[in-house]
Amino acid sequence: MNKFLTLLTFIFSITVNSQSTLPNISLNSLEGNEINIQSISSDDKIAVVSLWATWCVPCIKELDAISEYYEEWRDEVNFELYAISTDDSRTIKRVNAMVNGKGWDYTILLDSNNELQRSLGASTIPLTLIVKNNEIVYRHSGYSAGVEFELFNKIKELK
Repeated sequence: MNKFLTLLTFIFSITVNSQSTLPNISLNSLEGNEINIQSISSDDKIAVVSLWATWCVPCIKELDAISEYYEEWRDEVNFELYAISTDDSRTIKRVNAMVNGKGWDYTILLDSNNELQRSLGASTIPLTLIVKNNEIVYRHSGYSAGVEFELFNKIKELK
């Protein structure tokens, strides 16, 4: 009985801490523009949100894998990917150089105080979300080769 209550409490805490909608938070782009995160998926727009950091190898592998197909996938299904760096004040200066070196064609936003990450209840990165009309319709943590195709199939289901 005690183990059951512990498991139930754990599941409840995950559910409570995981939002089902995007929070009302503004983040800065690499260019210094402020973007309210709720504006990225309004009016039936599909947005993919990827929380990542320069020190996170699985994050970089995921964004590299998506980058290979991004242009082709966007031609097939109208969506945008927002790669949101969770690098803190010590590592934030690496973001621009990494993005330029990788040639990622994503909108890069900065969550250096981890406000969005905390609000989403994201305990680990990479965290990838598909959002439509500010509703989080798909959530995936971690990365393994091939998961980008699962992501794209979920996006196609929404169009």
